[in-house]
Amino acid sequence: MVASDYRWKDGFPKIGIRPTIDGRRKGVRESLEDQTMNLAKAVSSLLSEHLRYPNGEPVECVIADTCIGGVAEAAAAAKKFKNNEVGLTITVTPCWCYGTETMDTDPSLPKAVWGFNGTGRPGAVYLAAVLSAHAQKGLPAFGIYGEDVQDEGDSVIPDDVQEKLLRFTRSGLAAAYIRGKSYLSMGSVSMGIAGSIVNDAFFQEYLGMRNEYVDMSEFTRRLEEGIYDPEEFEAALSWVKDHCKEGADNNPEKLQSSRERKDLEWETVVKMTLITRDLMIGNPRLAELGFVEESQGHHAVASGFQGQRQWTDHAPNGDFLETMLNSSFDWNGKRAPYIVATENDSLNGVNMLFGQLLTNTAQIFADVRTYWSPASVERVTGYKLEGHAEGGLLHLINSGSAALDGTGEQEIDGKPALKPFWDITDEEVTNTLQSTEFRPANVEYFRGGGFSTDYLTRGGMPMTMHRLNLVKGLGPVLQIAEGYSVDLPDHVHQTLDQRTDPTWPTTWFVPKLTGQGAFSSVYEVMNNWGANHGVISYGHIGADLITLASILRIPVNMHNVPAEQVFRPRAWGMFGTEQAESADFRACQNFGPLYK
Repeated sequence: MVASDYRWKDGFPKIGIRPTIDGRRKGVRESLEDQTMNLAKAVSSLLSEHLRYPNGEPVECVIADTCIGGVAEAAAAAKKFKNNEVGLTITVTPCWCYGTETMDTDPSLPKAVWGFNGTGRPGAVYLAAVLSAHAQKGLPAFGIYGEDVQDEGDSVIPDDVQEKLLRFTRSGLAAAYIRGKSYLSMGSVSMGIAGSIVNDAFFQEYLGMRNEYVDMSEFTRRLEEGIYDPEEFEAALSWVKDHCKEGADNNPEKLQSSRERKDLEWETVVKMTLITRDLMIGNPRLAELGFVEESQGHHAVASGFQGQRQWTDHAPNGDFLETMLNSSFDWNGKRAPYIVATENDSLNGVNMLFGQLLTNTAQIFADVRTYWSPASVERVTGYKLEGHAEGGLLHLINSGSAALDGTGEQEIDGKPALKPFWDITDEEVTNTLQSTEFRPANVEYFRGGGFSTDYLTRGGMPMTMHRLNLVKGLGPVLQIAEGYSVDLPDHVHQTLDQRTDPTWPTTWFVPKLTGQGAFSSVYEVMNNWGANHGVISYGHIGADLITLASILRIPVNMHNVPAEQVFRPRAWGMFGTEQAESADFRACQNFGPLYK
């Protein structure tokens, strides 16, 4: 079993589909059996056709053995779902059913109900009744109700219903997949960054995750004792020499390392990459080499590398390992990204995990470094910003884990994009590597050396910047900014880039403005951002993030997602409909963390 497959040895959560029905026999139930079960099968086909697990396989649905007309059949379905590792449920019905007798009462499973909008039977009446029961019992459920009336017996799923089914399922699967997994903290707090103070209560109560910890000395031990696969190391080092271009050394000549030293650093950072992956997920090859305990790994779905400063003052930095593991390919070929947060910023790591699970694509980790106003750009470069950037732009740049995919050298319909690994072509991998340089690290920052990734993200991509913050007395809060990557004339980019660190990857990002609140200007987006880091995902995924956050009971304090795309449990409306942002905070506080 190769390492990329080893991650999936425990499988994935499945989707439980619950066809509920009017329990009255002698005519009523019998007339509805086929239609109800066909709705369940149609939902199953829709989800399996459009959604995939992180390994590229279609998602799996488990349909209850019978329609659910009462509590006995509800219990039988719950037992089947438990035995089949179902992680979320969708209840479907075209008719009236007995609400509290047929509902899903598992408090830890995300749940949605689709009540068919047809006049022949009152599926919408059941929907309203059972959602009321969910709210009354403190078991929030998403209500799905098509806008247009359908004919009785129609098995077509309307577009608006499809959108909500897919949004709920993407988000529900993400929540279900991380439950029981670990966040691995490699090292401790980096340079006083609060996000790297790993809050185990947050991970346990809101995400259902464990926390695992290793000291940075574990890297020294594994490097010195050879606790890695030597055959894979040789293959990896050969691939790196052939495909990873070493860029110019930006250090003053007197501080530049010798060629011999740089070659040693290359060997070390490749070994660090193998060690990090093995720490996260384990590696059966280590057991064959006599390292049985180490072969188990830490069951980590995400991790963070402290690095600065204790490690990087002495040894090569983690930029290469973070970049390679977060990318969609390496010396073993194309595969799903691993999630490794720079500076052990666990909160940014969680957002990277959210983004990766919602899109099946790699994520860009970056500092939200600088707001460049139109006046500042014109003063420094003589260039007047235009297009998306006419109101200013954000310089997103960090030495660490910006995945190589972030170059934008992958394409969809001829436009730059980030794609799931199974859609990436060999040519796109080559183009990505050719657009990237690995620059000797700035030794004033990184005394131990190493190699930082240097590339420029192509403009024109829809992107979403997002970030979790922890607030004393409130808990976790999510912020979201949809927008676009933008191109600048080369001389403008070079002039602005040189003012920071030209050895690091740059993404020029412009959020969409709404004219209100934090999105009244690009400056206000920067001014309201809650931390020094952010995650940048391909696509406008803000609506999916909002749905996922509501499942986990995490409020959203700023976003620019159109109101018609926001999809939360029906009970959220009970906390107010005029000011949805405030209602979100009250609902999350009222229901509390999902796993508390």
